[in-house]
Parts: sequence; C-alpha cells; structure tokens
Amino acid sequence: MKTLTRLMLTLALLVPLASMAQEQEKNIDPLESINRPLFVLNNTLDKYLMRPVAVGYDWVMPSFAKRGVGNMFANMYDFNSAINGVLQGRFGGAAQGGGRFLINSTLGLVGLFDVATPMGISPYRTDFGHTLAIWGVDSGPYIMVPFFGPRTFRSGTGTIVDTYTSVPTYIDNVPLRNSLWGLELVDGRARLLAADELLTGDPYIFVRDAYLQNRNTFVNDGVVQDNFSDFDQEEDWEEF
Repeated sequence: MKTLTRLMLTLALLVPLASMAQEQEKNIDPLESINRPLFVLNNTLDKYLMRPVAVGYDWVMPSFAKRGVGNMFANMYDFNSAINGVLQGRFGGAAQGGGRFLINSTLGLVGLFDVATPMGISPYRTDFGHTLAIWGVDSGPYIMVPFFGPRTFRSGTGTIVDTYTSVPTYIDNVPLRNSLWGLELVDGRARLLAADELLTGDPYIFVRDAYLQNRNTFVNDGVVQDNFSDFDQEEDWEEF
C-alpha cells in the first residue's frame, strides 16, 4: 500500500511537469551545462568502480552462468511488460509478457532458463516510459542522472515507476533485494564492455545521441526516426 501511494504521488508530481515541457521550444539538451559535469562524474565512477567490477564479473562468471543471470532479469522485465501492456491497451503484448513470466518463473526455475521462447512466446519489450509516450507525454529534456546514466524526463519517470512495480521491490528480504539490484547493475555494465570501443569523437555527444536514438526507436516500436544532427549519418551510425 505504501509503495502504491508513493507511486501515485510520483506520477502526480512528474507527469504535469512533463506536459509543461511540451510547451517549450524543442531542444534535445537544454540542460547540457548541468549534464556535462554529471557525465564526467559518471565516467569517473565507471572508470574506477563499475567497469573494474564488471570486468572481474565477466572474467569470473562462466558463459552459461551469465546467460542464466541475463535470463533471470529478462524474466523480471517480462513482469513489467505485462503491466505496461495493460496500461497501453495492448492486451496481446500484456498476455505475451505475463505468459512468459509465468512459464519461465516456474518451468524455467525463476527465469534462469528461457523456456517460453522455444514454445513460441516471444518477448514484448516495453516499459513505463513507452507507456507515457503512447499516452501522449512528450519526451522532455535529456538528463544525465548521477550513477544511472542518460535519461529523458519521460524515460526517467518511467524508470521510477518501473522500479516500484518490479519484482525485487516486493521482496521483503532487504539484503536479497539489494543484492539483486546490485547484480543487475553489474551484469548490465558487463554486457556493455564490448561497446566501450565504439565511442568516437565527443563521448558526451556520442552517448547522448545514441541514447536518444535508441529510445526514439524503442517508443516507436522499432521505427527509426533520426532527428539528431550532431552525428554524421554516413560515418558515425554505420560504426555504431
């Protein structure tokens, strides 16, 4: 009940602000003067903390174990996808997410094994930021969140809501819950190790435009809409 109350208060505060952003002149990065120092902070944290931990994790964990961890967190995302599918009015997607979650949580041993995909139940990938987009909420300004990285106002709001509705939130064992969140961060960073070599030019611009393009494609159901002029289309995106 407390979680639901906090969730409703968050929406009450954040969604009106996002609507205000629609009235402002379109600028993908109006907070650049704030975002750049935060980007430097995040890079420093990543260099001396997250990346070394991720490298160690990647080296120690066998491939099958990393695959199992990835499957487990994907299974948790399916739970969120089912909720968001209902909120979006996409009940087929909700059924996909819910069906995958039930099957993989049971037959797949809490999601360590992806049993649903071979059964023909493909993932429905979505989140609350996507839901807000379907509801007509503008993406709002680009923001760099300390430690958690790039977001837009809309996707950041979505992250907060998805966190409150995620499976770990309802685990009463606090050490276990925190351990799961920590493992998710490390596993996610380890999956990005290969992408470190793709950074070219101004890293801030590269990360910003890559994130915005990715989110734009995501909320448009895979349809690419390239509106970002800072990338050279014939060079940078082919490499990315």
